[in-house]
Amino acid sequence: MALRFHFTAFSLILLLFPLLLHAKTLKRDMKALNEIKASLGWRVVYAWVGDDPCGDGDLPPWSGVTCSTQGDYRVVTELEVYAVSIVGPFPTAVTNLLDLTRLDLHNNKLTGPIPPQIGRLKRLRILNLRWNKLQDVIPPEIGELKSLTHLYLSFNSFKGEIPKELANLPALRYLYLQENRLIGRIPPELGTLQNLRHLDVGNNHLVGTIRELIRIEGCFPALRNLYLNNNYLTGGIPAQLANLTNLEILYLSYNKMSGIVPLAISHIPRLTYLYLDHNQFSGRIPDAFYKHSFLKDMYIEGNAFKPGVKPIGIHKVLELTDTEFLV
Repeated sequence: MALRFHFTAFSLILLLFPLLLHAKTLKRDMKALNEIKASLGWRVVYAWVGDDPCGDGDLPPWSGVTCSTQGDYRVVTELEVYAVSIVGPFPTAVTNLLDLTRLDLHNNKLTGPIPPQIGRLKRLRILNLRWNKLQDVIPPEIGELKSLTHLYLSFNSFKGEIPKELANLPALRYLYLQENRLIGRIPPELGTLQNLRHLDVGNNHLVGTIRELIRIEGCFPALRNLYLNNNYLTGGIPAQLANLTNLEILYLSYNKMSGIVPLAISHIPRLTYLYLDHNQFSGRIPDAFYKHSFLKDMYIEGNAFKPGVKPIGIHKVLELTDTEFLV
């Protein structure tokens, strides 16, 4: 009897397999990708053969396009076309791919703004647009992407302020905004993101103080890496920063900060890298930092510390790769 049931189930799979194999690609997605193909003339189009991006008969799916079967149709769920020197404006037709979970166009030459229609991609989890030539403001509509976990907008030419609407992304874990032309203060609302592990706003034109950034009680509960380097931040390091007990990297280099380094910071249990260089800090560094069991690197050059204050470890620029976070 068990053998008969096994045979029946296997036969059913064989019957259904052709239906899955020959499911039609949703016309909306076919139209969107063919618009992109026609308008941008991407170098990748040599591998984009046929009209169906999910493959048609003997033709394979288009390079960088991942499709999934939903009911009787196939839909495009991932678009990864990076480092192929795409030139031109951000392709608005991408925002018609409503089932996208991953959009990766990094390391190209895309220009112009991100269209506000980006907010339509409600299922998007990873948005990687870094290393392009994108301009204008970061659209607040990105705050409508409730499933987003990874947001990479670094190494572009974005201007204006960081939209506080990014605090509306409950699943966000990694936020990369470094190397742009952003101004104003970092929204303290970002501190309400319960899952945010990595925040990098370095190399912009940001102002304000750390005290303003962490003013919300219980802020940044999961934050491990905080990059604020190469901006115009002022004020001191508040002792309350020690409430961010998961911090491992604190990068404050090249700002206009001043005051003493509070003893409380040495109580952050897993603090591993502390960059204070090229500010206006003064006084002495408490001995507890030199006895910290995790602290590998403390860089202090270019301040007004009293004689005898010494660094810890050897300074190095911390660059984290895609493979460490794109999971």
